[in-house]
Amino acid sequence: MVHTCLTRHVTAAAVLSAVVVATLTACGGQAASTAPPARVAVAGAQITRDAALHDALPAGIKDTGTVRVATDVPYAPFAMFVTEGKPDLTGLDYDLGQALGAKLGVRFAFTPQKFDGIVPAVQAGKFDVAMSALTDTKERRQVLDFVDYSVSGSGVLVAKGNPARITKLDDLCGRHVGVEAATHQLQLLQTHQAACTAAGRPQIGIQTFPKDSDAQLALRSGKVVADVLTKPAAGWTAKTADGGGAFEVVDDPSASAGYGATPNGIGVSKKLPQLTEAIRKALQQLIDEGTLTRICDKYGAASIAVKQATKNGAVS
Repeated sequence: MVHTCLTRHVTAAAVLSAVVVATLTACGGQAASTAPPARVAVAGAQITRDAALHDALPAGIKDTGTVRVATDVPYAPFAMFVTEGKPDLTGLDYDLGQALGAKLGVRFAFTPQKFDGIVPAVQAGKFDVAMSALTDTKERRQVLDFVDYSVSGSGVLVAKGNPARITKLDDLCGRHVGVEAATHQLQLLQTHQAACTAAGRPQIGIQTFPKDSDAQLALRSGKVVADVLTKPAAGWTAKTADGGGAFEVVDDPSASAGYGATPNGIGVSKKLPQLTEAIRKALQQLIDEGTLTRICDKYGAASIAVKQATKNGAVS
């Protein structure tokens, strides 16, 4: 979907939380924005603006007072609608964006996008950053710079009671399995096909879906025996869907943090190196203040929070 500047502006303003100051329209049709407050509460933590980090932002972002963020919604617990059918957002990535915005003295304006279109949209300049539980890979580093904030792997979500008796990744061989398109989890399943063949078992019947919520519907209806998604997302879904009565997560002791645990990061346009560094420094402050852990813990994922903010996996 191609968004005009006007459409993107209106959509972003619609999804801002109550703690973020919305863009106002000045007389004569010129857009004017008021600065965010000096202190903002996120996940019970008080975030104080850092004037030096604000001053270090790219001129264009300081002028607009906005960082344009692409995200995939819904993808629990990272980005979710507060109420189905309404634009207001919540979630781990959304809260982290609000905390970073408060620290930098700008607004992080989130706009929902299909996952497989997020990276191209940032490359095309429609957005400044991507915040969508994005796995930091060498391939993606070719087109985006990453500020990593968590480390987690993939989990296997099954129907409550685990009727197919899935206990490990190998048990998916010869079964129909759901996964969201263009994700690291799809690559995991594709790579595991060789292990199925080596074990003399049929390959995984991979079923791709535009959104993970579609994969969950397939799991509910029995079209697939499992849905592979990030471990935090699997845990949140199992905890909250139908009050915890719809799904459960496969507990494989050999992969307690998830299969192929890797860093997840905020993808920033390579055209905005100043923004990358400002976000990295702001994230480190949130780590040192304990805010990142509090945000992750709010969504049942305190263990995924990193202790050191890195750019492309390297400590600066």
